[in-house]
Amino acid sequence: MFHLMFSLPWLIVVSRFIVPLPWPWWVEVALAVLLLFASQYHLFSRFTSGSIFAPEFPRPLVIAFNLFFGAIVLLAAMQVLLDLICILIFAVTWSFPVVPPEVRYAMGIAALLMASFGISQAIRVPKVKRIEVQIPGLAPDLDGYRMVQLTDMHISRLFTGRWASAVVEKTNALDADLIVITGDLIDGSLDIRREDIAPLAALKARHGVLTVPGNHEYFFDVDRWLGHFPSLNMRILANEHHVIERGEGRLVIAGVTDLSARFTGAVEPDLRRALRGAPQDAPVILLDHQPRMAERAAKHGIALQLSGHTHGGMVRGLDRIVARANNGYVSGFYRVGEMQLYVNNGTGLWPGFALRLGVPAELTEFTLRRG
Repeated sequence: MFHLMFSLPWLIVVSRFIVPLPWPWWVEVALAVLLLFASQYHLFSRFTSGSIFAPEFPRPLVIAFNLFFGAIVLLAAMQVLLDLICILIFAVTWSFPVVPPEVRYAMGIAALLMASFGISQAIRVPKVKRIEVQIPGLAPDLDGYRMVQLTDMHISRLFTGRWASAVVEKTNALDADLIVITGDLIDGSLDIRREDIAPLAALKARHGVLTVPGNHEYFFDVDRWLGHFPSLNMRILANEHHVIERGEGRLVIAGVTDLSARFTGAVEPDLRRALRGAPQDAPVILLDHQPRMAERAAKHGIALQLSGHTHGGMVRGLDRIVARANNGYVSGFYRVGEMQLYVNNGTGLWPGFALRLGVPAELTEFTLRRG
């Protein structure tokens, strides 16, 4: 069903874009076959690496697959829009308009250019996004406390060790008090990704690096990964909390496991357990990879929840669909009861659909202020 779903854009492009073109039949067949191969990117990934989530092709080939697969999806969307316009014209004039070939040529070029730009935006090291956030009950000694959120790095054949090193360098240059990573660090098994993720061991902040697992860790033997992360100087908050102290001020950073745990037999997210024993007078910041359970967190007196998972929706328009799958949360700040929720667009992106159009990646620095 998954692969059939990703074949639908190809069927639209072939039947509604390629067939009407005034080209020799063998050229149309050749183009259709080429695009068919591109549309089955995820199927080839499954055959070659055993998982659609970790394509193990050379990086240039991963980029090429994303280019053509992205162009197919964009072109299919354009063609559907063109067909809707033709239907509206028919409803008024009772005659279907003749679409000049030049219109389809322009659509094809636009789809390729947009896909190329989208990939370039997806794979670059993101710019720093600086945000000030008010935390009710924050002690004066913690006013101005700075923390950096990394999330959804998806270290893989696309987001390699070299890319990870550049992210580390830019993060360390911020000289933050704390670094938090809200899941989906990797795509691939520990044996394959060990060298690519190694640069993260160089992340430095005065109060260390705190991490929670995302859903993708559960696709690749989560127990091995959670056992490996501490060797990279990360502390795992798997239904646990950590107390930050500066002067007379205290701040609780709590973290939960991911909702995907319930499908793998791993430890499921337990916010009550994560908060057990936390000082009552200290505000709580929650790290939860997925934003879907924000209403539950708000009932526990959380001041701020930091999440990722959605990638911000990746493409304007598509973000509305992604929001529906995540209880309406997709990108930026939300007020959930008395709690603030921030959904990060992601530092990297799943290599299976690596396009960003109008939804930039983030390397996010938060400055906490008394609220």
